Amino acid sequence: MSYYEKHVFFCTNQRDGTRKCCNDAGATALRDYAKKRVKELDLAGAGKVRINQAGCLDRCEEGPCLVVYPDGVWYTYVDKGDIDDIVHEHLQEGRVVQRLVIGDRA
Repeated sequence: MSYYEKHVFFCTNQRDGTRKCCNDAGATALRDYAKKRVKELDLAGAGKVRINQAGCLDRCEEGPCLVVYPDGVWYTYVDKGDIDDIVHEHLQEGRVVQRLVIGDRA
């Protein structure tokens, strides 16, 4: 059994230059928002949900992105409303938010 039921990693990569990166799209601020919401909803802690930042997840062109483990579901998002949907639907209710899913790489 894993320590957390769900572990959410937000790419917060910041690149120099012109290559797209998740942090240019507000990833750090939205990660902070997700962490706050999870705590407010009493979803955080051992046996529950952990929100973390990650370095580059190598999907910045599809991002900003996050991944939920152990489910292996990759999401993109643009605002707090998208984060609210992921928190409520996926983390609370166990349903994948299809409109935000990033497809598998072939």
